[in-house]
Amino acid sequence: MANNKITGGELIAKALKNQGVEIVFGIVGIPVVEVAEAIISEGIKFVGFRNEQSLSYAASVYGYLTGRPGVGLVVSGPGVVHALAGVINAQVNCWPLLLIGGSSDTYQEGMGAFQELDQVTLCRPNTKYSTRPPSISQIPNVLDKAIRTSMYGRPGPVYVDLPADYIQGSVSLEVLNSLPKRSPDPPKSLADPNKIDDAVKLIVNAKNPLIIIGKGAAYSRAENELKEFIEKTNIPFLPTPMGKGVLSDFHPLCVSAARSKALADADIILILGARLNWILHFGLPPKFNKNVKFIQIDILPEEHYNNSRIDIALLGHLPLVILQLINSLPSTYKYPTTSNYFISLKRKIDDNIQITNERFNDDSVPMSYYRAFYEIKQKLPKNDIVFVSEGANTMDIARSIFDVQEPRCRLDAGTMATMGVGMGYAIAAKLYYPNKRVVAIVGDSAFGFSAMEIETAVRANIPLLIIIINNNGIYHGLDAKSYNDTPINNLPSTALLPNVRYDLIANAAGGNGYFVKTPQELSNALDEALRDDNKCIIINVMIQPGGKKKLEFAWMETTKSKL
Repeated sequence: MANNKITGGELIAKALKNQGVEIVFGIVGIPVVEVAEAIISEGIKFVGFRNEQSLSYAASVYGYLTGRPGVGLVVSGPGVVHALAGVINAQVNCWPLLLIGGSSDTYQEGMGAFQELDQVTLCRPNTKYSTRPPSISQIPNVLDKAIRTSMYGRPGPVYVDLPADYIQGSVSLEVLNSLPKRSPDPPKSLADPNKIDDAVKLIVNAKNPLIIIGKGAAYSRAENELKEFIEKTNIPFLPTPMGKGVLSDFHPLCVSAARSKALADADIILILGARLNWILHFGLPPKFNKNVKFIQIDILPEEHYNNSRIDIALLGHLPLVILQLINSLPSTYKYPTTSNYFISLKRKIDDNIQITNERFNDDSVPMSYYRAFYEIKQKLPKNDIVFVSEGANTMDIARSIFDVQEPRCRLDAGTMATMGVGMGYAIAAKLYYPNKRVVAIVGDSAFGFSAMEIETAVRANIPLLIIIINNNGIYHGLDAKSYNDTPINNLPSTALLPNVRYDLIANAAGGNGYFVKTPQELSNALDEALRDDNKCIIINVMIQPGGKKKLEFAWMETTKSKL
């Protein structure tokens, strides 16, 4: 600021500060360097990444964790294009995200300017709001509207375009007199009381009721109301992958270990903050009873009758709607845990746990997924752990192995099934949970998307424990002999180079790396890693490659299309 003027870059930083923004994830370059420097001058933490995809993933999951838009700052052209990965990830997962992109000077528009791109139009189909302020002085008002739009209603991403001449230009300091204050938190609404009564009638008359807890329940911080509702009704519950921990996996009514049976046998299902999409098999047979009735609580009315499977739609803020249900239930209602349905679920849980325990006892080398996960599970603390999980088999199997006891402490590839989110998510999680241990359990292929963000974490002094489950491939890999004996043109498309030393990346960046092949080596590495909570650590765990097995995608089993 000079001569009673303030630059656009300084105005952006002050507007973000006024909105309560504490962290910005970014990569600098022309024309946003001045914005980043102004942000730092305002006392906002700036975390500089190595790739826009990773920073956009970090910003999106930070929005999920905080309930207010995570903020990403990127350069023009390719920077915005690369960050679209996180924008779309936020859109599909329904998380608040504010992406700020630099752009070429307005007076050069249409002339072939440096990195010229119509970024507002590019982002519009995948955001709730995409705009360029009409003038420098309007930047704070546009940012205010963008933040509110991002988190009001169903959350999602927004984009604000800031040309170089806006950033470097200046306006009178008087603009600070009307700087918008922190946007209020989203308004909360109740469901239609008549619909509440209809839902209660279905619930109390159900023979085989089930509650599905989605990540929307975690996002809305419904854990206390949900615990009261479930313990009052005695209805068993099943969390979706990121719904784990809203209620502890150790809760006696949790039926995660009997997922398939719970879905197939239920006659009434209450869906809380989840959607009948591919993760829940669209609510269709054979995964679900063809006569099952669905009650859905969601904040977006258009979601309620998607796939035409919802019988009763409750529109509103999830914690408040759950309280409405609690207050409307008959005081004497309690689902009997002596019912055939509940007993059969418990029996199935016991059977599945026995099968898993048998898999844990496999001492062969290379290790199986289950043997590696057993060692990890034995060593990790039971509390104050945040799990980040990505990779196909790694994520799918880990979901059923690692217990989550706290809400918003399991982060995975989500509804978009995005690979490459792991490092961005882990960095964002540690920033949000500075006193928890962030453990990313990722496949070797998944880690490869964002491996250099280890340098980001070390530079920003963000300690992480990254455990790479390395099978030399995507889904399945080859052992070294099979790989070397196969002509390069005949290698499976899933094969990666065997025995890659990803652990050395940690060493190169100033962290610690471990390369392990046996259960004992893994156990020893975990002991050493868990004694040091101040460094970035990679444990590179070699497991069975899998060879040329037929690929199977358990989560994709659905009814066949009718053409």
